[in-house]
Amino acid sequence: MTAGIDAGPVDLILLAAGAGRRMGGRDKLLEPVGGQALLATLAGVARGSRAREVLVVLPPEAPARRAALQGIGARIVVAAEAAEGMGASLRAGMAALRPDAAGVVVMLGDMPEVTAAGIDALIAAHAAGGAICRATSGGAPGHPVLFDRRFFAVLAASAGDAGARALLRAEAARVVPVSVAGAATDLDTPEDWAAWRAAHPEA
Repeated sequence: MTAGIDAGPVDLILLAAGAGRRMGGRDKLLEPVGGQALLATLAGVARGSRAREVLVVLPPEAPARRAALQGIGARIVVAAEAAEGMGASLRAGMAALRPDAAGVVVMLGDMPEVTAAGIDALIAAHAAGGAICRATSGGAPGHPVLFDRRFFAVLAASAGDAGARALLRAEAARVVPVSVAGAATDLDTPEDWAAWRAAHPEA
């Protein structure tokens, strides 16, 4: 095992506090996927992985999103400054992380094809010594991304709408690519959703 890697418990933060302004008034996280809201489906996928705990970051006023998570077993974290962007959501999630976590998977809320097996592949890559384990699809970088605890302080100071992008650029040499199904499929617009549903009529 690579020096400095603690193969202890890994938790997961699901970022679900965005406004989704490109959806024309629809909430993409409540779009039906797998017979329930996308947010519920993704939280269930995360809960079915080897991640010890799943934290879902929501904006202050999101009763429908909160209701969609009932009974799933995820811990809800409120990002008071969610309007600032992804950085605020990541800060809120990191502040709520259990102190003994050895790593954290950061997962986006608009990626309907991510699976528990994909998350587990990231956790396995971390246990094998990966400091930053990034899901890829066809060689292209995607999400989720697992960060070792050595990067927690940087993640906890995230600002703006860039999330962890600056960290990924600065530590590019440490990034371990992990092939994960659905790592590049994110749906941001009604057109994205229509095209995806046409290709996945069973969803």
